[in-house]
Amino acid sequence: MTFFNSEIVQDEARRLWQDYQSLINLGSNYGKFDREGKKLYIAQMEAMTDRFHIFLKRFELSDDFMAKMTMKQMQMQLSQIGMTPQQMFDQINHTLAAMKQELEK
Repeated sequence: MTFFNSEIVQDEARRLWQDYQSLINLGSNYGKFDREGKKLYIAQMEAMTDRFHIFLKRFELSDDFMAKMTMKQMQMQLSQIGMTPQQMFDQINHTLAAMKQELEK
């Protein structure tokens, strides 16, 4: 069985995409959230980032040709904006930390 034929991989990809879309839609109203709502949103974004990082690590560790090609494509796309996957995650985490710090003011 190839990496992408796995029901587990397909299910997690589908759930990640749906959850991501929901958070992005919800985030369009971030400025209207109260303090606790903002904290909850940031926590959900942190959890989503962790899930995505784990999902990509599975690609990276897989011996499947298509999984490796998917990682290479992502790396190439990120390199076009001068980033590596790790730098992308670092930037996301930095942004979320800044959002948290703003709430503490």
